[in-house]
Amino acid sequence: MVLPDECRVCGDRLKKVSRIPVCPNCLAAPEPLAAEYMCAACRAPFASPWPLDEHGLCGLCRRGAQGFDAAYSYGFYEGTLRELIHLLKYGKVHTLAAPLGRLLALAYPRDQRFDVIVPVPMHWRRRWDRGFNQADLLAEVLGKRIGVPVCRAARRRRATPPQAGLTGARRRENVTRAFSVRKAEAVQGRRVLLVDDVLTTGATVSACALALKRAGAKHVAVITVARADRRPSIAQSTPPLGETA
Repeated sequence: MVLPDECRVCGDRLKKVSRIPVCPNCLAAPEPLAAEYMCAACRAPFASPWPLDEHGLCGLCRRGAQGFDAAYSYGFYEGTLRELIHLLKYGKVHTLAAPLGRLLALAYPRDQRFDVIVPVPMHWRRRWDRGFNQADLLAEVLGKRIGVPVCRAARRRRATPPQAGLTGARRRENVTRAFSVRKAEAVQGRRVLLVDDVLTTGATVSACALALKRAGAKHVAVITVARADRRPSIAQSTPPLGETA
């Protein structure tokens, strides 16, 4: 109750009392996302250039399977960054929203302009069970840092099974028409920045982005603290001799 706690990530003794039960070294550990090859639109990382066309687009973006126009993330969903997100999301360490929100601000594209920030909504039953929506907390921190208003314009109109363990196709099927917009006037003709904690296949944010566009949003980009590194090995991503991407 009085002495400093132990770091929830590395276990080292904290040297001073803090509302964030993580040591400074672990808070500073997450590194920015870096990959030699990335999709020009969704910024998915690749181990080689072969999955990208001459315009730098991946297969999903070429087929128009992504509902959003661009995606930005601070780092890969692994190591310390993964632990920090888990502490916020499942450990209910709400104070971690501030440092993770700072990472979101670092990932924010300075050459772009957005009119409104919309957090990815959680179904009311899941929010009741968890007690909060981590996307809401992150969106509030980001909004204050970049000076863009936050509006909870989207809602999750049906509960869906957890996405974990599903294939990319099943994930997209799982969230089809799962979102709607209750404040269309807040997004009509506007550039929207959609906030979530992690981007895995992009199925959830894509479905939410499509709902925002159906409500009249002009442009929808996604920003997350982390994204899954789904790169195959170079051998797997290199086409056979005589073939091109």
